[in-house]
Amino acid sequence: MIPHSDQLIRVSRDGSVATIWLNRPEKRNAMTYAMWSGLEQAVAELEADPQVRVVVLRGSGAHFCAGADITELHVARDPGERTFSQVNLDAENALAALSKPTVAYISGDCIGGGCALVIDCDLRIATADARFGITPAKLGIVYPPTSLERVAHLLGPSATKRLLFTGELIDAGEARRIGLIDEIVDGGAGQERLATLTGVLASRSLLTQAATKAMVAAAMSHGRVPDSVSDHWRRVAADAPDAAEGVAAFVEKRSPQFRWTGHDGD
Repeated sequence: MIPHSDQLIRVSRDGSVATIWLNRPEKRNAMTYAMWSGLEQAVAELEADPQVRVVVLRGSGAHFCAGADITELHVARDPGERTFSQVNLDAENALAALSKPTVAYISGDCIGGGCALVIDCDLRIATADARFGITPAKLGIVYPPTSLERVAHLLGPSATKRLLFTGELIDAGEARRIGLIDEIVDGGAGQERLATLTGVLASRSLLTQAATKAMVAAAMSHGRVPDSVSDHWRRVAADAPDAAEGVAAFVEKRSPQFRWTGHDGD
């Protein structure tokens, strides 16, 4: 476990796997304005880092995230400064658009904005003690359309309405049943499972992963993959070394060493 510091958003690295830590454990990692801004910045830095192939999002301490810090919702901002809602949405959009595979590792409370963050990720692992909720109905808040779209795409209309209408918390088993998380791990084995999964992801072709992520997003938005998107990735793949390496490794019965990172010089 990474030790705490006074940084509200921390980034640690283990080889090609980077972890973003929500680091306000005394408040169950409730997200302040500064944390949303810091998360957006951390995502941008990891997007630009060719050494990073997988990004994990998790919370320091016993909880993933109790949501947005409600006390900051209506704080006055300087002219030209983004509102709390804007900086929140910008951070979520950056996370959802990150071209590299993202894994949310969830324990304890994952509520409100915390739940939105895990939905922004590609894969979600939760410990058995995790509990989830999307709670704007308890505050009289209209849920942001972009966040709502992501929930509905993942869960479908019925489960989305249930969570948002009631604001009730559900346990990890129910979250797994409705598709909010991908798997449940025993607390003691969670770290090992996370390391195994991220190791597998980091060993695979980032080209395949980035293209898949972009085309899935396009299909969810348009009902199909537009020709412009498929043509783009066809051109990228033609210039990338990964397919030749994958075939050569298969023939030579060795593990492939994929080199495409999405940056110039691949």
